[in-house]
Amino acid sequence: MIEMRVAGIALDAVSRSPIVLLKDASDRRALPIYIGQDQAKAIISALERQKPPRPLTHDLFVNLLESWDMALERIIIHALQDNTFYAILCVSQGEVKKEIDARPSDAIAIALRTGSPIWVMEEVVADASIPVDRDADEEERRAFREFISKLRPEDFAQHRGFKAGGDG
Repeated sequence: MIEMRVAGIALDAVSRSPIVLLKDASDRRALPIYIGQDQAKAIISALERQKPPRPLTHDLFVNLLESWDMALERIIIHALQDNTFYAILCVSQGEVKKEIDARPSDAIAIALRTGSPIWVMEEVVADASIPVDRDADEEERRAFREFISKLRPEDFAQHRGFKAGGDG
């Protein structure tokens, strides 16, 4: 799993639909997730630490967690199927732990309100992320190709404790 943070909300240039943009710690990968207008407002209000005069849905959920001495340990965006992301809320109450199915946008809005970490499964990042720093990616690929080109069979044998040409 890769821990990510909310980098912000953007609008798709063509559809004008809101997108929540998650980034990894190195700012090398961004994960765009299309969301609804209401969820975008909820995420923006959490990012800006706005307090509504009365609790909205995500605030109500956080209030319920707190009233029942429950904690949101983290959210996990765990799957991408047919262009739909899936998430869970990992909630605990003492020793009892539960996973609750949630839309990623709602999970993110709640995580921001509770200061809980946002995790994404590696395969979801691999399938849906966009590169942010192409130059760094290319430099990493170049360095890896250079490393591979210098490897010799005896390098592997030495690392495994075997001698080149032996039975291994």
